[in-house]
Amino acid sequence: MESIRRPVVLLASLGAVLSLVGAYGFEHVGGYAPCELCLLQRWPHWIAIGLGAAWLIRPMRVWLWGGLLSMVTGAVLGVYHAGVQQHWWPGPSACSGPRDIGALSPEDLMAQIMAAPVVRCDEVSAAIFGIPMPVWSAAACAGLAALWAVALFRPDLPLRWPARPGAAEGRR
Repeated sequence: MESIRRPVVLLASLGAVLSLVGAYGFEHVGGYAPCELCLLQRWPHWIAIGLGAAWLIRPMRVWLWGGLLSMVTGAVLGVYHAGVQQHWWPGPSACSGPRDIGALSPEDLMAQIMAAPVVRCDEVSAAIFGIPMPVWSAAACAGLAALWAVALFRPDLPLRWPARPGAAEGRR
């Protein structure tokens, strides 16, 4: 019986590719500029793609562990970013917190303003069906993590489900 591992790794890697295509599509086609956390959320997908390719070239369990951990990290980052947007907890001060400008000289203040990110992490810039993008990202990463877990822990699953008894004869 052929292992399910190869198709599942391919599917998990393809899912990471499609997630990045969606993110870059929203950025370059849709005109939604990403915040710092949005950019950070892309890294687990890139890592999973690389690990999937590494596994396809040389199958080793360490690549599967890496893919699983990268997607779990992506899901955690998505939940964290969603929480920042909902103001459940503070985000990075570089893109969501107040800045203490009282002690800055005018030149330093101007330099800080010019270096400040355009997009804030604590504001919802895009939502699909009313659900913010970080929530979609977290859900996608959780699903992809499940695929990596199947490849890692259940390689013995068959590619096809066995036929039901009596299915060939037809039931009346």
